[in-house]
Amino acid sequence: MLPAPAALPRRLPHAVTFVAIAAIFVLFMAASSAPSPLYVVYQQNWDFSATTLTAVFAVYVLGLIVSLLVLGALSDHVGRRPVLASAIALEAVALVLFLVAGDVSVLFLARLVQGVATGAAMTTMAATLVDLNPPHRPARAGVVNGIAPTSGLALGALGCGALIQFAPSPTHLVFALLLGAMVLAVAIVAAMPETSARRPGGLRSLLPRLGVPARLRTEFFALVPILIASWSLGGLYLSLGPSVAAGLFGLTNHLIGGLVVTLLCGTGAMTTFLLRNRPVQKILRAGAALLATGLAVTLAGISGGSVALGIVGTLVAGTGFGASALAGFGTVVRISAPAERGELFAVAYVISYVAFSLPAVAAGLATTAFGLRSTALVYATALMLIAAAALVVEQVRTRRIPS
Repeated sequence: MLPAPAALPRRLPHAVTFVAIAAIFVLFMAASSAPSPLYVVYQQNWDFSATTLTAVFAVYVLGLIVSLLVLGALSDHVGRRPVLASAIALEAVALVLFLVAGDVSVLFLARLVQGVATGAAMTTMAATLVDLNPPHRPARAGVVNGIAPTSGLALGALGCGALIQFAPSPTHLVFALLLGAMVLAVAIVAAMPETSARRPGGLRSLLPRLGVPARLRTEFFALVPILIASWSLGGLYLSLGPSVAAGLFGLTNHLIGGLVVTLLCGTGAMTTFLLRNRPVQKILRAGAALLATGLAVTLAGISGGSVALGIVGTLVAGTGFGASALAGFGTVVRISAPAERGELFAVAYVISYVAFSLPAVAAGLATTAFGLRSTALVYATALMLIAAAALVVEQVRTRRIPS
């Protein structure tokens, strides 16, 4: 049993731990997006279809969702440190599998293990940041929980794209570097204070369930449309974005393949930071409107083969993506009590990653059957309509709130 924080005078200070956990959050998300620019390389080396490519992407999300369902509330019972340390160890196993992968079967296994590790880590780190949130800056944890996933996805894709293009051993070096970073992360977790007291029910919490306390349902479920719209867009970019850049726009440079993801996610991270002090309701509406507008511009770019329109559309949609992340996770932070945080973040992430994965898998199947251009056009059109619907839902909900 871990000692109480008060009995650990040599532990890292809370302020230092907050920054360290935020950095580990970014690291995990960077590791999760690093394979995206490599999919084209793997596809060339091992000669598999777009359907197989998106299946590799989907198996990661499957592992992540199962992990969220089973382990999402565990740190509320056994403490944050044990769950986070176990997740880092499992992530290290996944990175070793990437290093030794010689065919699609090992790639599938690596992504599955990585998904389980990331799911366990995400909710634990999100809850830890809220636990450590400084009283004088009550919104800081929500801002970091909104920025960390998008900035990590952006850095992982861009860094891996650069290594593929300019460094040796493109399918190995990035994973060796990430593995070294995970060793450092383990040392940080060993030195951090425990922020959540143990309480009974740990084994019972492993039973898969999705629960939102009755008092939170109205506010929480109002977030669902925008979560679906924004994370479906993220899934498209991470699974097929580099392929669209190469196949439809003729941009075969691997750095550009990573930059496609970075444009969306990096813009999202910057938007989250810039809007951190704005009212959540206004951010939700703005996020939905920007998603719809950005997708409309991207759709025009795909239709006309215009790289410039594709870039502009991605930047506008990325702004909407970041605004949606800030409003969504900021709301979860605001409404949840300490004992509810792990489970509530798990529900939010499950919804997000189902939206992140299922449409992308469907797009992969459609690409094999109907071609990349037709699939991209239909996908972008559908997401534009979902984003517009999310905007309508948010406007109606806001008008019903008594002034």
